[in-house]
Amino acid sequence: MRLFLSSYRFGAHYDRLVALAGAPSRVAVIGNACDAWPAMRASAVTSDLVPLRALGYTPEELDLRDYVGRTADLERRLAEYPLVWVRGGNTFVLRAQFARSGADLALARLLADDALAYAGYSAGACVLTPDLHGLDAVDDPAEVEPTCGIEPRWDGIGLVQRRIVPHIDSATDPAGAGNRLAARYRAEGVEHWALTDDDAIVVDGTHIEELIGPAAR
Repeated sequence: MRLFLSSYRFGAHYDRLVALAGAPSRVAVIGNACDAWPAMRASAVTSDLVPLRALGYTPEELDLRDYVGRTADLERRLAEYPLVWVRGGNTFVLRAQFARSGADLALARLLADDALAYAGYSAGACVLTPDLHGLDAVDDPAEVEPTCGIEPRWDGIGLVQRRIVPHIDSATDPAGAGNRLAARYRAEGVEHWALTDDDAIVVDGTHIEELIGPAAR
């Protein structure tokens, strides 16, 4: 299993993504964490396509809404790509779209077989954790039902065993919600990674590399 999990895009560790995933190639870009925001969704996805192209990748959007109830088809499509890139947005909406399309099951199987690498930032990283409780302080679970037609889920996919709090001390979180959530987790003894926008977690097989500063506990 190969995972690159960050707070914001490549963080300060683009070299580690290349080492993990191989030379730039085709990338399936999943932007469904932005599905609750139709007015900005297209521009949000484009904002990821542009830097990926600049770094030599060939990004192609893969919209999970096209695969609702078609898990086998989705798994075959995902297997065409050496790398999957999952952008940020609302973690609860992304989790719901993973469940509706079967992306949670398909990606777990493909990653277990080392058929591809997974790079996710913000919501795209948080969705792989075991439990989403607490993230309602930074993402709104009430956006799930009108967007996805199902109740929000509070279980993550569980491919990593700690929770993730992105955007620590970040201009992308001017209200400091991430800092407060990390403080709450520390007070409650909840194991987590608190990531600044420079930080990343790299999983390569059984090896976990924590490219993080002192904020994480």
